[in-house]
Amino acid sequence: MNQRTTVAFSPYALYPREEWARLRADTPMPLSEAELENLSGLTEKISTHEVVEIYLPLSRLLNFYVEAAQRLHGATEGFLRKGTGKMPFVIGLAGSVAAGKSTTGRVLRALLARWPSHRRVELVPTDGFLFPNAVLEERGMMNRKGFPESYDLTKLLTFLAAVKSGSSPVEAPVYSHLVYDVLPDQKLIIDQADIVIVEGLNVLQPAKLPKDGEAIPYVSDFFDFSIYIDAAEELVQNWYVERFLRLRQTAFRDPASYFHRYAALSEDEAVATGLSIWREINLVNLRDNILPTRQRADLILRKGADHAVETVALRKL
Repeated sequence: MNQRTTVAFSPYALYPREEWARLRADTPMPLSEAELENLSGLTEKISTHEVVEIYLPLSRLLNFYVEAAQRLHGATEGFLRKGTGKMPFVIGLAGSVAAGKSTTGRVLRALLARWPSHRRVELVPTDGFLFPNAVLEERGMMNRKGFPESYDLTKLLTFLAAVKSGSSPVEAPVYSHLVYDVLPDQKLIIDQADIVIVEGLNVLQPAKLPKDGEAIPYVSDFFDFSIYIDAAEELVQNWYVERFLRLRQTAFRDPASYFHRYAALSEDEAVATGLSIWREINLVNLRDNILPTRQRADLILRKGADHAVETVALRKL
């Protein structure tokens, strides 16, 4: 008989929004309304209220982690009498399509860069590490784009190893959501960063255990802290369709857009198309690959309506 083992224990301490907000203490609000407008997503508007109650406490917590890691790195270099240069603190940021990862990443980058001990903060989306469309088409994988097998894992691991070893500068590939492909002539340069935020769907995906006992690295091996953006499936579905409708009225109208063919859809046709793409591709990826990694995160931000975070779950020390 195959019975699922259950244990009445959670590795997380759960903080309701009000309790988490108090952990801000006296951390100042450094972002203006204009800056928040620039940091907001297409359908997710970041309010001062959200930053003050959710992201300022989080930036304060992450500052503790980063400064502790910097002290440990300095002490270890002194002990070994060997300088290895600056070693960035790497934060992994995971979650479903349309959950708000990119917006969270931009807000965290802006807030963390205001702390005096780590001014240089970079945000690296893993979209750039997708195989180019030509490769995906050749392999019959265009409908699996965003699934773990659609990424050039060797290139991503090589990039992370270089960053974590203190190499500088390090190049990351750039992805265009307009043309829906990697841009071969553009690179993101990571140079002497204090913090690198790595954002993507499957960054918490574990590797398969090797039968021969040899080490197989996976992306989260390089993370010092990880965050998962969580929400009910129904909410994420609504956010995805809302974003699809907004893009139909904006980016899809550009003839250079990969999805230009959707610009002429009626409202009802656009809703039906967005729902179809969500259910056949993104929901499958969420259930099969993304959601199962949630419990590997150090911190889970659980969102409710309007992208407002309702609870914060922090892995117990």
